[in-house]
Amino acid sequence: MAIDAVIFDWGGTLTRWHDIDFHAESLALAAAVVATPDKDDDRHLHARALHEAGASVWGRSRDHQQSATIADLFTEAGLDHDPELLTAYYEFWVPHTETDPEVGPLWQWLRDEGIKVGVLSNTIWPRAWHVGFFERDGVDHLVDGDVYTSEIPWTKPSPKAFGAAMEAVGVTDPARCVYVGDRLYDDVWGAHNAGMRAIHIPHSTIPVDQIGHTEGDPDAVAERLADIPSILELWISG
Repeated sequence: MAIDAVIFDWGGTLTRWHDIDFHAESLALAAAVVATPDKDDDRHLHARALHEAGASVWGRSRDHQQSATIADLFTEAGLDHDPELLTAYYEFWVPHTETDPEVGPLWQWLRDEGIKVGVLSNTIWPRAWHVGFFERDGVDHLVDGDVYTSEIPWTKPSPKAFGAAMEAVGVTDPARCVYVGDRLYDDVWGAHNAGMRAIHIPHSTIPVDQIGHTEGDPDAVAERLADIPSILELWISG
């Protein structure tokens, strides 16, 4: 098997899985609501509406592979927001965005082997946030192409999302691509439907409402990112 590209999921794959306090997240997000003198202008009420909106938005991703942005959350919740006030929401997430220390050596190995490195993330966040995390952690120069679903119409497991990632790294044959992710539905089943091989990173606790209708059967399981070169070498040598 020749391999042209390895494309990675982000959260729970390139970052370590963290359990999230979604109530605290919603309160941080509610800080961006434009304040009014209305008696219903209550941060806790806004947080509840935004949490419910998040469930709807991510439900459409799961069931219909429909993408969304942060702005769509506020629209869904019926709330006006100021993007300049998203600081609290951004800062809430920063501790959960640290790139796994094994990413840099792995990506350097791939590039040394002539294999392109890609990223495909289901996300509502803007590109600048994700790129900024890679820049902060010193690995941005090792990415050949990255796709964030906030910028395209589809989310994983749509084959169109995987196709966008292939286009971003400049490859055309899915059979010569490998996808690495922590979710058996979005990442493994989705990659297989797109014609790629899939490696599963099995350490994430996926919330029940984010689990899709199918669990894919990965071609390999990597207990850590550092295991991936040996898996690929085995496939390449045949």
